[in-house]
Amino acid sequence: MATKIRLRRMGAKKNPFYRLVVADCDSPRDGRFIEEIGYYDPTKQPEVLKIDEEKVLQWLATGAQPSDTAKSLLRKVGIMAKFHESKK
Repeated sequence: MATKIRLRRMGAKKNPFYRLVVADCDSPRDGRFIEEIGYYDPTKQPEVLKIDEEKVLQWLATGAQPSDTAKSLLRKVGIMAKFHESKK
C-alpha cells in the first residue's frame, strides 16, 4: 500500500481550511485517511501552520511520499531538512 502525505480541504465555501493527512494514494482528496498529522489555515493573518513533527518524520521514514504542496509546507517548517539529515 503506497501512502501519501497530502492536504485535505475542509471549511466553508471560499473559506478553506486544510488538514495535513496521511492517506492511501488511491483514496480521494477528501476521502478516507490513515492519520491526521497537522493543519494549515491560509486565511488567517499570519497563516497558521501546525504540524506534528515526530509523526511526519515517522511516516517519511516508512516511505510516505508528500505531495508537492505538502512538501513545500514541510520545507517551510524545516521538517524536510531534518529528514534528509537523518538519512545521512
